[in-house]
Amino acid sequence: METKEKKTTAKAVKTPEVKKDTWEYKDRNYYLINSKNPLTYTIMSKHSRRYPCVWFDPDLGYERELRYATNQKSIFVDEQKGSATLSHIVFREGFLYVKKEKRNLQEFLAKHPHNGILFKEFDAVEKAIDEYEDLEIELEAMNVAKNMDIDQLEAILRVELGSKVSELSSKELKRDGLLFAKNNGSLFLDLANDENVVLRNFAIVAVESNIISLADDQRTFKWVANGRKLMTVPFDENPYSAMAAWFKTDEGLEVYKSIDKKLK
Repeated sequence: METKEKKTTAKAVKTPEVKKDTWEYKDRNYYLINSKNPLTYTIMSKHSRRYPCVWFDPDLGYERELRYATNQKSIFVDEQKGSATLSHIVFREGFLYVKKEKRNLQEFLAKHPHNGILFKEFDAVEKAIDEYEDLEIELEAMNVAKNMDIDQLEAILRVELGSKVSELSSKELKRDGLLFAKNNGSLFLDLANDENVVLRNFAIVAVESNIISLADDQRTFKWVANGRKLMTVPFDENPYSAMAAWFKTDEGLEVYKSIDKKLK
């Protein structure tokens, strides 16, 4: 009688995948975002119902409670053992320096729900990119200001300086225009591309030159020479912005041409 040999198939035993530790050991600096740098500012270091301190773990598929404890290796409550020694996390004058030896604190800050909202880690490369972009905007704005005609430059500066611009000479306008572009390049470029800025300034100059008048209630523009009404300002709208928009209409364009001749 033949005996059938039982064939045994060796099943491969799966070895648990061990994740490589990619943590970079280095000293790190953190700073408060959009802050006036208070003397001290304390961020939350543990979870509470009122102030949740959790981090979503993509590997496990759920949120895990965070807690910074100086006597624990892990920042996750479910991995901490025994009593936990809690500690405050305090920014002083807007900054926090954490040595490389305090890995648990650095990891806690990296996963903190307010990271990127209240504070950020200082990144020299990111800062260099931001500074480069700011310098590009500043350079572009100053080039635009340098080549801009006086009337448009006056219109832009009126936004910043108000009626004071009427007292400035051409050189003073050029100087202040370059300074404005240098100190606030983005706003300067936005104003330079806004055609209504020039039209608003045109209306203001016409009033200052006593060609047209604006009623005390800020609702009506009239010719000074004959008192004829030009336009009524819509309710709750800036009168000069309304006049700028009106200059674009057929009737307003004729008035604009007439005022322009009188100003020249």
